[in-house]
Amino acid sequence: TRGLRTDGIATLLGPVFGGFPTSAFAQNVGVVSLTRVRSRYVVAAAGGALLVLGAFPVLGAVVSLVPMPVLGGAGIVLFGSIAVSGIRTLSEAGLDDSSNIILVAVALGAGIIPLAAPAFYAGFPSWAQTVLGSGISAGALVAVLLNLFFHHLGTHSRHAVALKSS
Repeated sequence: TRGLRTDGIATLLGPVFGGFPTSAFAQNVGVVSLTRVRSRYVVAAAGGALLVLGAFPVLGAVVSLVPMPVLGGAGIVLFGSIAVSGIRTLSEAGLDDSSNIILVAVALGAGIIPLAAPAFYAGFPSWAQTVLGSGISAGALVAVLLNLFFHHLGTHSRHAVALKSS
């Protein structure tokens, strides 16, 4: 219940300070997998440090002196670790089943379309452009729909029900 209480406070106070009430960014996955630090006290200390940096612009200016190549190198490692975390999750997804392979392949392809051909959805209605114009939302939508078709509505689920009843 303590987590619910703090989430409620974050949800209440987040918009007051111009932030999101709760957030889960992929960068957090990368940082946790690299550092193996999962302590809420470390997060609180980092938040306190950010508050101090925000309250004193001179200190924030010192942080801005970090060279761009250093930030770029950290970004490569961080986002590479996010990709590896995704690959690790996919390896546990039962890719020995051909329907799962098709699901992952089509979802990845749908997610790459907005990056490879940004004008691909130009002729679609504006609501579809909003949803499909982001690789993450397009890939996630396709993955959810294909999962429903393959595993809950399609012949795969009927075959599983037939096996269970016999």
